Amino acid sequence: MTHIIAYKANVVHSVALGKLQVLQPGLVGVNEHGKIVFVLDLSQSPVDTCHFDKLVDLGEQLLLPGFIDGHAHAPQYSFIGVGMHLPLLQWLETYTFPYESKFQNLGYAKAVYEKAVRRHLNNGTTTCSYFATVHLEGCKVLTDIIEQVGQRGYVGKVNMDRNGSSGLQEDTQTSIEDTREFVQYVQSKRNELLTPVITPRFVPSCTSKLMKALAEISREHTPKLPVQSHLGENRDEISWVKSLHPESETYTGVYDDHGLLHERSYMAHCIWCSKNERELLREKQTAVIHCPNSNFSLSSGVLNVRRLLNEGIKVGLGTDVSGGYSPSMLDAIRQAVIASKLVSIGNGSGGEDTDELQHEPLSFAEAFHLATVGSAEALGLSDKVGNFMVGKDFDALVIDPYVANSPIDEAHDPVEGADVLHTFQKFLFLGDDRNIVSIFVGGRQVKSAGLKPKHVDVTSSPLTPGSVHPTIQPLSLTG
Repeated sequence: MTHIIAYKANVVHSVALGKLQVLQPGLVGVNEHGKIVFVLDLSQSPVDTCHFDKLVDLGEQLLLPGFIDGHAHAPQYSFIGVGMHLPLLQWLETYTFPYESKFQNLGYAKAVYEKAVRRHLNNGTTTCSYFATVHLEGCKVLTDIIEQVGQRGYVGKVNMDRNGSSGLQEDTQTSIEDTREFVQYVQSKRNELLTPVITPRFVPSCTSKLMKALAEISREHTPKLPVQSHLGENRDEISWVKSLHPESETYTGVYDDHGLLHERSYMAHCIWCSKNERELLREKQTAVIHCPNSNFSLSSGVLNVRRLLNEGIKVGLGTDVSGGYSPSMLDAIRQAVIASKLVSIGNGSGGEDTDELQHEPLSFAEAFHLATVGSAEALGLSDKVGNFMVGKDFDALVIDPYVANSPIDEAHDPVEGADVLHTFQKFLFLGDDRNIVSIFVGGRQVKSAGLKPKHVDVTSSPLTPGSVHPTIQPLSLTG
């Protein structure tokens, strides 16, 4: 028999790029399978419009969709915040490769991965696309931890058979075989929250033989296995790729020539992609994961996100830990807004045109969209998560702007009174994990810190359907 829990709160989610639906208050119904079965605007419809078995009254707390981090390196959590003075290639040689070599030690891997996954989740990341390392058993450890914690995880065993350190460079055939074994390991769990991802580190670390084999593994599944990698992050990196593959027209072309670009592929950075490369990404339906913190921190460049969106390319958002020093998608949202303003001020990083529409900065609503719906589209999950549409999974955050020790001192306008959009903006730019008091993934509560909702069994309580009333003025839609 169907059992439905209804969550009453001030609901904010993105329904299109730049369009937020604000239900002040709203009612979201979730069945026993964790699926959303109704979304009701209580300022327009009475609560008894929908059937439910239990009401969870969250008062004036916000209910938001969970954040989706499209690009993070779980092992790099071991040295997060270190090496921000170096550019990409030197940073890789000095810190990344030596630290990732340590993950052949499973005790070390377990200790770091537990901290990394929990930190991402506690910051509101209900879905994360992780790079692991080349070590097969360590990759399994990461997968197990994601499953135990209850996060939705895309997990990739990294592939490197050239230009790596002695502790990371693989034999080509071993890399291929380990990838197949890892895919089978993840799929054997039969956990719909876990997805294996084909993960060539980047072109300089993978031979043609390896890249072709990885493309074959991706394409022999139905649907194709996702592919994640890096592209056009750093100008020295691009020159290196040109020297390694003179037969290909561009860096993007190398991936395409080896069969790694398709509708389930997503590439981090893409700062320096030319017009022809961007057109190729669009044709192949390959998404871009914008990682603004990392782009700034490693002095890589500033991505023109507006141009990508105008050209019809799917764009998601990522933290890129630890090229980016924060595991919080709130930081990614803030940095994305700042990066777009820098592009606007400078009339674009590429200098290809002077069209103001190509350099219009992102609004807070658009940046939030990229962190939720945008990343869901990039990862091929838009039918499951990203917002509160009926039929999707209930991946959600409960936000308390008034929690003890909150970084938000004035959560509402002292003159105008309570305004959900006002409070929502405060959270985006001032809030942190202290304000995230509860997290749901697939309808299951995976974090509860100080959450004190009013649980009501509607069959026995005087608060029956029809007696729940809005406490603040309604605001339905904003751009």
